[in-house]
Amino acid sequence: MALRSTPSDLAKALTPHTKWVLLNSPSNPSGAAYTRAELAAIAAVLMDFPNVLILTDDMYEHLVYGDFEFMTIAQVEPRLYDRTLTMNGVSKAYAMTGWRIGYAAGPEWLIKGMGAVMTQTTSNPSSISQWAAVEALNGPQDFIPKNKLLFQERRDLVVSMLNQAQGLKCPTPEGAFYVYPSCAGLIGKKSPSGKVIDTDETFALELLEAEGVAVVHGSAFGLAPNFRISYATSNAELEESCARIQRFCASLG
Repeated sequence: MALRSTPSDLAKALTPHTKWVLLNSPSNPSGAAYTRAELAAIAAVLMDFPNVLILTDDMYEHLVYGDFEFMTIAQVEPRLYDRTLTMNGVSKAYAMTGWRIGYAAGPEWLIKGMGAVMTQTTSNPSSISQWAAVEALNGPQDFIPKNKLLFQERRDLVVSMLNQAQGLKCPTPEGAFYVYPSCAGLIGKKSPSGKVIDTDETFALELLEAEGVAVVHGSAFGLAPNFRISYATSNAELEESCARIQRFCASLG
């Protein structure tokens, strides 16, 4: 199951009409992240397309686990710096989803253009949210390593329990707070209601109906048959949810 684009995938997809390449690492929905070597290989392809801009979504930069080292493509290949737009925010690492603050850094001409569009199309974030974000970024950061350990524990719990479920295969993500297991081993089986599990969407709907567990079907993200689970909740809730998923998978005939 490929959760990352390869250099050959990218080279095949790029055309003279391509304007942007979007990189999200670690990613939503899979939690997969690119290593320095993988980013260097992608950068080598992009060097042959000088008119292509790169948007790098670094929202989960602080949520990487084990010895994985976060990298962004402009670090790996400085020659791409002048055509890279870096986007980030305080929603994830700082648990400030309700403040609705993101930010971007890039070439001056691009940022000016973005500002001109924004002033005519949407209202600005409140001053309270902006100052809260400033404090988050400039204030104490000691809670981030503690939260990372909690998320890593939750990740390992969910991956272990899902891999014990019949018919599921769950890779271990490098970052973010999602897992993206495959339910290919369950396609063609029948649920207790008599419904044939023909797609990941059917799997998600039948799981919700039978066990009250809500997941997001993978076809919504363009890669099936998979589904996404967020582990940004308590260990107790994750244990209960995964136990219900195990029970549902075991019930399929």
